[in-house]
This record gives sequence, C-alpha cells and structure tokens, in this order.
Amino acid sequence: MKMRAVVEQIQESLLNHGFFSARGVQTMTTIPAAAEVLSIDQDSMDGMYLTFELAGENYGLEIRHVIEIIGVQPVIWIPDMPEHVIGVLNLRGKVFPIIDVRLRFQMEPRAFDDRTCIIVVNIDGNSVGLVVDKVNEVVDIPASDIEPPPTNGNRKNLYIQGMGRMAQNVTILLNIERLINDEESQVEELETVTA
Repeated sequence: MKMRAVVEQIQESLLNHGFFSARGVQTMTTIPAAAEVLSIDQDSMDGMYLTFELAGENYGLEIRHVIEIIGVQPVIWIPDMPEHVIGVLNLRGKVFPIIDVRLRFQMEPRAFDDRTCIIVVNIDGNSVGLVVDKVNEVVDIPASDIEPPPTNGNRKNLYIQGMGRMAQNVTILLNIERLINDEESQVEELETVTA
C-alpha cells in the first residue's frame, strides 16, 4: 500500500468515526486503534507525522509516538514542577503529566478554547500529555523533504528533529524524546559541544 493511501485511510477512518470535524478534533482519537483497524504495521508509519499548531505555526511529531488525542480536561496541579508541567491527568485510571508546549517553548500562554487538544504520547513506555492550540492532520513527509534543524550559535536546536517541506509550507518536526526528557538532552548536547 502506498504511503499516501495509508495517510488518507487513517484520516478518513478518523473522520468517519467522528474524531475530526470541520472544527478539528471532537473528542478522542486512538491512533494505534486506527492503524490496527487498517492493518498498518509500525514500519508503514515511518515518515508519518501528526501535525498541530502553536501560535499560528505548524509543528509535527512522529505518529508512532501518539497514543491518542483528547480534548482539554481539568488537570491536577502538582507542586515543585517546572512551569511547563501544568499538572497530571487521570485518564481511565492512568495518571500522567501534562506539558503545555507553549510554555515549554517559552511562548506567551493562551487561554484554552474548544480547539485546544492534548496529544497523549508514549516515550519509552511512559505516557505524557502535550497541550497544543489545535491538531491539524496526519501527513506523510518523506525523508527527502526533511531539512536538518537550524543551529543556534554553536548549539543545535534541541527540540527540532528537522524542517519538513510541504508544498509552500514548512512544518517544524519535533524530536519528542528531547522535548520530554530535556534535562538528559541538555547534558548530552553539552557533552557533544564540549567534545
């Protein structure tokens, strides 16, 4: 099955099941379930990204990390957490941290609205929720259309995996592992720069 057909099938399946509408995500989307229904294996998901918006810019993360997409729900605030960790969520008996990606990127905070979503990702067996302004779609970006991340002086941008070219637009592809595990990433980056 060609990659474009896979992407279209996932999007159609999500739309048909009421997960997407003209306004965006309605309730909850389980990406692995959609892939399972369509008999899509992990290798077929290579080059597939879930795209979303933050402050009017397009971002993407590898679909293989996405567990589900849910509407914003009340979170439980936890003391002594970094500012971008806005609390934890108890979803069907599983408790996991919620990160406001705007705050993570030191952007201005924004009031949540009906398009604000939480993208639940799985990194090394741990679930984390990422609050984004709006979820867009699942897209296929071949490796040949991905440019390396821009550099910031003598440091590479820690959170950017690459810049995906899509027609006349650019989608900032995130390195989700580094976004979640920042402290470890900063140590690795410093070791690389000083070596």
